This record gives sequence, C-alpha cells and structure tokens, in this order.
Amino acid sequence: MRTRKTVLAVGAALLLAGCGSGQIGDTGGGQTDPNNKDLALITGMRGEPFYVSIECAAQEAAASAGYRINVQAPEKFEQAEQSQILGGIVSTKPGAVIIAPTDDKALAAPLQQAKSNGIQVVEVDTALEDRSIAVTSLSSDNYAGGQLAAQTLVQLVGDKPGSVLALNTKAGTSTTDERAKGFEEEIAKHPNLKLLPTQYTENEPATAAQIVSATLAANPDLVGVFGTNLNTGEGAATALSNAGKSGQVQLVGFDASPKQVDDLRNGRVQALIAQNPGKIGAEGVQRAIAAIKGEPVEPETKTEMIAITRDNMEQQSQYFYKSSC
Repeated sequence: MRTRKTVLAVGAALLLAGCGSGQIGDTGGGQTDPNNKDLALITGMRGEPFYVSIECAAQEAAASAGYRINVQAPEKFEQAEQSQILGGIVSTKPGAVIIAPTDDKALAAPLQQAKSNGIQVVEVDTALEDRSIAVTSLSSDNYAGGQLAAQTLVQLVGDKPGSVLALNTKAGTSTTDERAKGFEEEIAKHPNLKLLPTQYTENEPATAAQIVSATLAANPDLVGVFGTNLNTGEGAATALSNAGKSGQVQLVGFDASPKQVDDLRNGRVQALIAQNPGKIGAEGVQRAIAAIKGEPVEPETKTEMIAITRDNMEQQSQYFYKSSC
C-alpha cells in the first residue's frame, strides 16, 4: 500500500499550482503528432453509471472537436484486464489515452511506455502514485468527499451514540482510499461515534452486503455505514434492507447511479455524495486535445462534490448518473 500522506501532500501541492497560482503543467513526453485525431478512453469498469457518464460526455466533446474516440473498459475494476486493453490501444498509436487507472502502481509501467511512444496520458477519476507520467489528472476532490460523507452522516445520526462502518473497495485505489481517509478523520472529531476498522469489499456488492450483515450481528449498536463507491453502497443497502434496518442504520453512499437514486427515494439510502463525471469526461477530452497540439494544460483539477438527500434530490438532479448515452 502506498504512503498516503505523501500522495496527498503531492496532490495538494499540484492542486494549489493548478487552481490558485496560474501555473500550468508541461505537455507530456515523447513525440506526439499534433495532427493526430485519434483518442482512446479506458474507464475503470464497463457499464458502471459513473463511467458511463464520463464516456457519454467524452464522446460528445470529442465529436464536437472533430476527433475520433475509441472507448473500452474491463468487465471488472481490476488491473490485469485493463493492462491488456491498454496494450492493445497503445499499438494503434492514438494521440492520447484518457484512463482511469485501476491500480495506482501496477499501471505505471504500461502508461510510461505509452508516454515514451509519444502518446499523451490523461488521468480521469483515479491516478497513479507516480505523478510524472500523466500530463494532467482530473478527479473529484475525494478526500473532501469523504469528509462531506462524514459530516452528512453525523447530521443524520444526531447525538445518538454508536458504531460506524466505512466500506472501501480495493486497497491501492486512489479515489476510494482518499474518501475513506477523509471520512475516518472527520468521524474521529465526534466522540459519540465509534469508528470500526474499515473493511474492503473487492468492489463486489455481494461482499459488501455480507460484511454489513456480519457487522450488524457483531455490533448491535451500529448507527451508520459509509459506502465509498457505487457497488459498496448498493451492497450495504441490500444488507440493511434484508435485516429490516433501513433508516434505522443511516447509510451514506457515494455516487448517484439510477439504482442509488431509487434507493434514496424509497428510503433504503439516506444520503448520496455525488460527483460530476460529465465534467470530468468532457474536460479530459479537451485537455487531451490540447496536449496533442502541444498546448499547456493544468496539471491537476478537483471537481466539486454534492450531498444529496431526499429533501433536495429533485433540485440536484443534474448530478444523477447515466446508464446509457
């Protein structure tokens, strides 16, 4: 597992450079043909609404700019299949590859090879630990999102004492690790809440459901659960519903898939922390094109997060994710 404090410190420094000082990043490595009109997008998982929303926005942005975009994704959020997809795409020599790395270390070597071959690397959603490979990185402010999840859960629980569980996906996933970190540190400020050890679900809803069921049995004082992504939240909602605990144990999920929105509407989930995948997808394409042309791009950008509850969900519907383009 990487040293999180180091990564967060580097990320914070880049964010300050990108958002506050007016400094800009370089245009990447290798010899990129500025007339190359081919882009590639490799998301983290096929069919997941968050990534579908990125894909839809990226396709629209590419078409508007007169570029072709090849979109691919692994069946599951795992490194081996994504690496294989990346190898095939690199052989086609696109001007840029826009990717959500499924592992912050293992994807470094193949992406460095892509860069060495003159392919601009743009990170969306997730990021490598080695921040020198990608020309730019766009993601949600995941640490702040974890903090927002904790603050929202605290409001839902009120002064009631009890245990709280955070469900992470896979160790080494930069986004969910940051969410869990922000959540843990914010919950620690509230002495009435006891934070249980964070559990890993391998990004499987069924595993998340099993963990929550076991936690309920071992900790009858459980008052809150935080699912760090779509699959963990959906699995947690299933377990709480099966146990007759929906609404008694407050559930804060991350993301706003169609199913999660339905769960929020019917009370299986009490709050969702939504990202803005459309913005990430569109800006990812715009920056890839700029890098291909040799134009400067911002090195890192964090997009906004929003807490959605049943009370404000219709007003925040622009943050709901898509299941198809």
